Amino acid sequence: MRHKVADLHGPVHYIDFGGSGRPVVMVHGLGGSALNWMAVGPEIARSHHALAVDLAGFGQTPLFGRAATVGANAGLVYEFIEKVAGEPVTLIGNSMGGHISILEAAAHPESITSCVLVDPAIPGPHMRRLDPPLLGVVAAMSIPGLVQTLLDRRIRVWGPEALVKRTLSLVCADPLRVDPAIVEAHVQLTRERGQLGRQNSRAFVQASRSIGFRMADPRFWSRVAAVRAPTLVVHGSLDRLIPLSAAVELCRRRPDWELNVLDGLGHVPMMEAPGLFMDALEAWSPYRIASAAAV
Repeated sequence: MRHKVADLHGPVHYIDFGGSGRPVVMVHGLGGSALNWMAVGPEIARSHHALAVDLAGFGQTPLFGRAATVGANAGLVYEFIEKVAGEPVTLIGNSMGGHISILEAAAHPESITSCVLVDPAIPGPHMRRLDPPLLGVVAAMSIPGLVQTLLDRRIRVWGPEALVKRTLSLVCADPLRVDPAIVEAHVQLTRERGQLGRQNSRAFVQASRSIGFRMADPRFWSRVAAVRAPTLVVHGSLDRLIPLSAAVELCRRRPDWELNVLDGLGHVPMMEAPGLFMDALEAWSPYRIASAAAV
């Protein structure tokens, strides 16, 4: 596992897990980082060249004058594929990274050989407009400086260890399943990001506002319809952030996509149960075919 930096209109940090097969690019979710793929990256590298990117404003990639919106980071992923991977890839995206993967696969089908959506941030089956609670959150985020101040204060009061623990409690059905070494890596990254000041929360607020509005935009479904790559949807049955019903609706609209539900897992199954995640990935024929072709 090697940490590298690419120049894509500014520095972009990524983890190269190695491997000599066809490239797999992994994209994290809101508030996440390339470290989210630590438990599965080495396994993917057994048959592919495994790469995990930090989006702008997250992990070790600074904003550097860039935006952290979904659209801007979708553009960053496209550049990463073109300039770092250098050939069409299997694109794996979790949560917001899953939403970005749909946008990228729709906009640049020539760049994506197959797509894996892991608990993707998508609208639920009955979501047609912002409901009042979500509208209230978005409205609060529109007040300059307010949410940044609240987030900065929370980070200072809780500290890195408690913040990581609380986050894992939200995204995992059982946070104790996560490898302690991976937890410690996230604590260390959170400690380092705490030195960034307002930039630390600015990216989170920009991305939160952006994904909220995009999930309420009915034009999202036209992007789903435009995806040509074979697609696997992996979803934890106990995901509290994106309900399983959303993944079911997604695959109802795209019956050619395969849905694999991982029982008893939450929003980040690749962290919570990497073995089960890899079983789901390796059971999917487009991944197996790409692995065999790369050997």
